[in-house]
Amino acid sequence: LAWPFYMVPCIDKVQIVPEIITFSLASALGQNFIYITVTEFGPLVCSIITTTRKFFTILGSVILFGNALLTRQWIGTIIVFAGLALDSLYGKTHKPTVKA
Repeated sequence: LAWPFYMVPCIDKVQIVPEIITFSLASALGQNFIYITVTEFGPLVCSIITTTRKFFTILGSVILFGNALLTRQWIGTIIVFAGLALDSLYGKTHKPTVKA
């Protein structure tokens, strides 16, 4: 019986199977949280959460692991941070409704 090419690593190294299952479950759980966020709060909030998470991942990578950013990457990071800050300050303002 010939195994498909994508199954060969799993057959050669059986210890990877629990890691694949764990990764799959974590991915499914993450997708569930994304679905709940979109349905409960809307796609804009979901994209803001995702952008914020990515921003802090990059910042953590620089601080914790010493990964360097180019000048243009720092500029992009600052623009993202400024956008998130401005959105938190001014993005949720509601105009007063005038009753006729």
